[in-house]
Amino acid sequence: MKGTLFILGMGPGDPELVTKKAGRILNSLSFIAYFCKKGEMGHARQIATPFLIHELTELRFEYPLTTEIPHYAPEYKETLETFYDHCAYKIQKKLDEGQDIGLLCEGDPLLYGSAIYILERLQEQYTIETIPGVMAMNGCWSRLHLPIVRNDQTLTILSATLPLDKLLVKLNQCESIVIMKIGRNLAKVKTALKQTHLLEQATYIERGTQNQERILPLSQMQDEKAPYFSLILIAGKEN
Repeated sequence: MKGTLFILGMGPGDPELVTKKAGRILNSLSFIAYFCKKGEMGHARQIATPFLIHELTELRFEYPLTTEIPHYAPEYKETLETFYDHCAYKIQKKLDEGQDIGLLCEGDPLLYGSAIYILERLQEQYTIETIPGVMAMNGCWSRLHLPIVRNDQTLTILSATLPLDKLLVKLNQCESIVIMKIGRNLAKVKTALKQTHLLEQATYIERGTQNQERILPLSQMQDEKAPYFSLILIAGKEN
């Protein structure tokens, strides 16, 4: 009998925000897998630490690159496609042996998550259960006590990797906004928000709900770039 792949949303950082279901399943497994940068534990794995009450086997998937080349470059896409093929193959081998596996993912697995690419490769042949997780964005707006949408307003999630011209178009169409994937795109995002007269409404949060959490108005942000786990929130104006 083939094993089951559990894709586990581990939340934004605070272990107390891991759902009971994800924690229960994690405690029942003897094999986990997770993504990480070279030489680092991995954010999802770090969140999971308090839940690992017995010895288990760990499979690390170290990203072959992160920001070394632009995400739109053909080499970037080709390298990651090969990487995800390799990850899926390793999981597939264990599932074929009857091994249940927990794939740990920060935030919610299906929102910009690497688990998406494993799911797409394996869902036709294997039993997969995806456990949703608290997202970074709602972890952050809760920390801010920020009503992000009200009445009939809409919420738009934007990637900071968009070109400036596309960011400007989309920002002009939005009410409540979450901007993710800040990183090296911080200066571009600030430029776009300034041009659309939204800069003073924007709040910057990095490592939300974690011990190293940092929150400040974006207009006061002096850094040239931001860490991966950062985002910007703009609440819709009260009518």
